[in-house]
Amino acid sequence: MACFTVSIVKRSYLKTGWNIPPIFRIELHYKELPLLNQIKSFFKGAGNISINKIKNSASYTISSIKDINNVIIPHFEKYNLISQKKADYILFKSVVDSINRSEHLTFEGLNKIVAIRASMNLGLTTTLKESFPNVTPILRPLIINQEIPDIHLIIGFSEGESCFFVDLIKSKTHKAGYQVKLKFQITQHSRDLQLMNNLVKYLDCGKLREVVGRPAVDIVVDKISDIDSKIE
Repeated sequence: MACFTVSIVKRSYLKTGWNIPPIFRIELHYKELPLLNQIKSFFKGAGNISINKIKNSASYTISSIKDINNVIIPHFEKYNLISQKKADYILFKSVVDSINRSEHLTFEGLNKIVAIRASMNLGLTTTLKESFPNVTPILRPLIINQEIPDIHLIIGFSEGESCFFVDLIKSKTHKAGYQVKLKFQITQHSRDLQLMNNLVKYLDCGKLREVVGRPAVDIVVDKISDIDSKIE
């Protein structure tokens, strides 16, 4: 899973008292470490890879403003995002632009960046809300054009947001007492409902299902004929 974020960290030696590094991060299961190494190589060796043994995860992180400007921004300007995560990218880029203009070194610029961060991802932490109680989040961009451009986007979703699995369902009509169900599933935040509908149309199979207990939706393909002819 990838994210664009802005870290806002107390630093007493700075004039404003806060350091504001923009961060691009991809976090995957530890078994995908070779893939993260390939991504790092693709991005010209920028950034660092770390391992979290407790979570069994590995993260690729770029926080250097030079690398953000020279590697990450040009890449995502060339290869357009179409999910609502693009809104986070747009806000992320606006913070980077502010830093490039040295606005983050002033209190006015700091408050502007905090207002932007408040509309990104999960918003401000409790600590930041207490430190900046009067900041009003800016309006989050709404991504409208979510048409599927080509099969490469489907492949990208499958790499990062999908799973292939086998369900064993109790059945009185099957000799073994169980029915074997093959399933292909893609999961996204519920704010990307329109995109998920477009994916179903593009794949010409599957059904949408709300995820119980969290703001997410699944596309589930479980017809063996569809898996055979359209997913494989």
